[in-house]
Parts: sequence; structure tokens; C-alpha cells
Amino acid sequence: MGTGGRSGPRPGKGNVEGAAATPTATSASCQYRCIECNDEAKELYRDYSHGVLKITICKSCQKPVDKYIEYDPVIILINAILCKAQAYRHILFNTKINIHGKLCIFCLLCEAYLRWWQLQDSNQNTDPDDLIRYAKEWDFYRMFAIASLEQTAFLVGIFTFLWVERPMTAKKRPNFILLLKALLLSSYGKLLLIPAVIWEHDYTTLCLKLIKMFVLTSNFQAIRVTLNINWKLAFLAILSGWLLESTMVYFFQRMEWDIGSDCAIYKSQDF
Repeated sequence: MGTGGRSGPRPGKGNVEGAAATPTATSASCQYRCIECNDEAKELYRDYSHGVLKITICKSCQKPVDKYIEYDPVIILINAILCKAQAYRHILFNTKINIHGKLCIFCLLCEAYLRWWQLQDSNQNTDPDDLIRYAKEWDFYRMFAIASLEQTAFLVGIFTFLWVERPMTAKKRPNFILLLKALLLSSYGKLLLIPAVIWEHDYTTLCLKLIKMFVLTSNFQAIRVTLNINWKLAFLAILSGWLLESTMVYFFQRMEWDIGSDCAIYKSQDF
């Protein structure tokens, strides 16, 4: 593999697809991680003349720092779906992916659409009155706001637990900004909500539960990889987030008796 030769060895990452920008030897900092042992590394490979690349060997575990730089993105995605820690370290530490915000918004839109679709499916009134269409449109906005608040509660629960247990999770101060990005990225499983709606069948409820379980598993692995903590603390962090989110869900379910009144116009009347 290679992209054009340069005379002399050059430390860094080169022009490998999906990789971040390459620091020079004089300005290189330990910004990369070994995907096997999580030890810091200054470079992932060296680019020799004629585009010949040599993957850097980790000084700690004596294994390639990042073998995924030679892998096809599809293989990396499959390994990430399988929740392999090496694939998560490659994505989080050794690449530059700036789609966290966009992915979060899109996942929230998917979740809001699913809730809105379930709400409309339970309402058999198909009257084309403008007032009804206006109310249905605001139903979607309301579902998006509720999904956003529940996601926020989930993240707050995780960060609150990790802040309280900070002396136990790491010797140095955790990078909560990186953790937030990792959690948003690892929530990509919510994109499966749309196919679950399109291919509707008798087991839709089961599919939604499996999707939720997959998202929580991905979040669990993201916490472990980002903070380099044991599985018990990562599990407790996920549990804390899930409990706070469930509390928020219960709160909104109870409020439906109040805020649901704006839908009563087309639920209780015949036009």
C-alpha cells in the first residue's frame, strides 16, 4: 500500500483512506493509541521511498500499533458492529471523524419519526382537515423534543456516575469531550429504527428491543475503550444512564395525560 514515494523515511500516517493528518517527526505527539494494549504512540507507520509503508510496532505489546490502516473500511465497520475493542480504538483515537453532531441529530430524527409513526398509526382518523395536519406536524416536533431530552438524560446519567467515580476510573482526568463523541458515534445503531418501521411485521416490538440492546452494548464498549476502565464500571455507568433515561420516559408517559390533550382535537371528534 502507498501513495507516491518520497525520499527518506517519514514518520506518521501518510495518505491512507480514513486516517487523520500526519504530524512530522519533530512535532509528533503521542496522539495515537495502540489498538491492542491502548498504549500511546507517536506514529502509526513510516512512509519510505516509492510509497513503501511499514507499520509501527508497539513498544509495549510488540504488536502493530494499528493494523486497521491496511484494512478496507467495510471490514472495519463489520468489526465495529461486532463491538471489537481494537476497531473502536482505531476509529476513536487513530482517525478523525467529525460527524458526531450530524449523526446524533439524524438518530434523533429517526427515533422521533418512529414515535410519530406509532402515534399516527394508533389514530385511525384520516380527515384531511388543515387543523389536523397542523396538529400532526407539531406531534413530530414534540416527539423530537422528547427524544432529545431522553438522550440528554441518558448522557447526564453516565457523566454524573463517571464524575463521582473519577478517582477510580483513571489516574488522570478523563477526557469527557472524547467520551461524548464516542457515545454519540456508538449510537449509530439507532439508524436501524427506520428499516424496522419500513419492514413492519408482527415482531416489531422485539426488533426495537434488540436495537436498544445493541445501542447500549455499543455505548458500553465505547466507555471501556475511551476511558480504559474495567467492564464493571462501564456497566454501572450505562446502568446509571439507562435508569435516568427510564425515569425521564416514565415522566413523559405520565405527562401524556396532560400534553396529549393537544391531540384530542382529532382523537375524540368526528369531522
